[in-house]
Amino acid sequence: MFVVATAGHVDHGKNTLVRALTGMEPDRGAEERRRGLTIDLGFAWTRLASGRDVAFVDVPGHERFLGNMLAGLGPAPAVCFVVAADEGWQAQSSDHRDALAALGISHGIVVLTRSDRAPGGAGEVLARVRAELGGTGLRDAPAVTVSAVDGTGLGELRSALDDMLASLPGPEPDARVRLWIDRSFTISGAGTVVTGTLTAGTLAQGDRLLLVGPDGARPVSVRALHSCNEAVGSVGPTSRVAVNFRAGPSADAVRRGDVLLAEDSWPVVDTVDVRRTMGVSFADAPSQLLVHIGTAAVPARMRPFGADHARLTLDRRVPLELGDRLVLRATGSRSVLAGAQILDVEPPALDRRGDSSRRAGGLAAMPPGGDALTEVARRGAVRVEQLRRMGVSGLARVPGGVRVFGEWWVHEPVFDAWRRRLRSAVEQLREQDPLAAGLSRGAARDLIGPAGGALLEAVVREAGLEHREGFISLPGQRRDLGAAETGIVALENRLKTAPFAAPEAHDLNALGLGARELAAAERSGRLLRLGDGIVLLPRAPALAMRELAALPQPFTTSEARKALGTTRRVAIPLLEYLDSRGWTRRLDAARRTIA
Repeated sequence: MFVVATAGHVDHGKNTLVRALTGMEPDRGAEERRRGLTIDLGFAWTRLASGRDVAFVDVPGHERFLGNMLAGLGPAPAVCFVVAADEGWQAQSSDHRDALAALGISHGIVVLTRSDRAPGGAGEVLARVRAELGGTGLRDAPAVTVSAVDGTGLGELRSALDDMLASLPGPEPDARVRLWIDRSFTISGAGTVVTGTLTAGTLAQGDRLLLVGPDGARPVSVRALHSCNEAVGSVGPTSRVAVNFRAGPSADAVRRGDVLLAEDSWPVVDTVDVRRTMGVSFADAPSQLLVHIGTAAVPARMRPFGADHARLTLDRRVPLELGDRLVLRATGSRSVLAGAQILDVEPPALDRRGDSSRRAGGLAAMPPGGDALTEVARRGAVRVEQLRRMGVSGLARVPGGVRVFGEWWVHEPVFDAWRRRLRSAVEQLREQDPLAAGLSRGAARDLIGPAGGALLEAVVREAGLEHREGFISLPGQRRDLGAAETGIVALENRLKTAPFAAPEAHDLNALGLGARELAAAERSGRLLRLGDGIVLLPRAPALAMRELAALPQPFTTSEARKALGTTRRVAIPLLEYLDSRGWTRRLDAARRTIA
């Protein structure tokens, strides 16, 4: 299916045109039919000669209902811009043109209606229309002159619609769902139903979604789907769709401008930085605005960064992405003030003097659809899924200057700075305190910041360091233990001669070796400390196993002590150490065996 909205001045025949094309009455309300005036959105559909199904969203043309018109145009990918041949360009023609320009709609058809009332006058009207649309995406749109009364030009219009629809960008059925709601109502026995234009993604029965509105987000489940009054199991883009909730909120609790989202797929934000695409200078705009996005109209405050860039703070959180188009209106106004395009959905805080001017310069350099390298560089490191949620384009290829570590994309200069900073800190600590275990994990995280902390193992590895037991140190080298080195060397030489003659406490004191010095020596792999202050060389357990294996099995503690040529003070903790490693096995209180 394809979806096309109408646009144009009040009483120029939009409703009549849709009725003539589809055979359906788009006006839903009795008041609308009584007054002959479209007040709210209307919907109708038909099948073209090519077999393409097309749904029309008919919008009101009167200036009092500009908000309703924008709700219809907002999600629409294409438009029929209607101008009456007998009246020509009018005031609301300009309003609707400005709305199309602000929304960036570039696919459509110019339809000159009521040709039966202006024989021979369509050429002059079309020339004016072309001039007025010159600054929009419809400047080169095909034009058709019709009369819904006598049927003139309707066949040509249907053919032009077919050609225009064939030129639309291909739909994205695998994209994440964002369905802007334009109606909600209750069906007896079914419950709440909401409708909208599905522009991307696919909905299916049983889907769990988030319903986001002024009161926050709540989970809902899809009971049933309809498209053009037909029940469907799933529906893809671009389509008019009706969604029936399973035990969801009441219809009164769902409003136009609420939105259905695929869970955990969109940033829901209330602050964005934008670029002006048309309209008045931001420097001249009022600070209080009404922002139209999709079918929503949200009050907002503007902080301009000059004529073309600004920050918008919305009164409520809305699912937005980079490149989204916004229509800005002054509060209480019946016309479009300006158009804007979102450049940043996660803008930085502006707390310091001069931040606004610096931000203006940064925004001026940003491409409208987001740039992966720019977004990675400003954060240092970011999960690629976060970039995808923001709507950053071009993520199929890793840009130059970015390194990939699993799900993380890291800016190369930032990563190199982390690596150098960490290496320098570890080397400096070793020089200042040779007995230190190394730089603690917490200190390393503080040193390179939260983003680097999430990638600490990669930074350690790339810095040529090792991370062991919560400390980061220089690897693969015999550590110089500073002032303790002389005592450690003396103890090593003593134990090489008598490997099981562990020194007494007074011996260690004489060598200047306290608990801190012994711990540092153990971390460096030069000593092994057992319970009760027993200190041996790291190879002592292997030497002990060689002696114990030569004993008749099983053996007693006394037999082990004699074989090792040591005392019970050393033999008992050494045997317990061997038990803990699984090298020996204790049979009872007196006997062990080699495992």
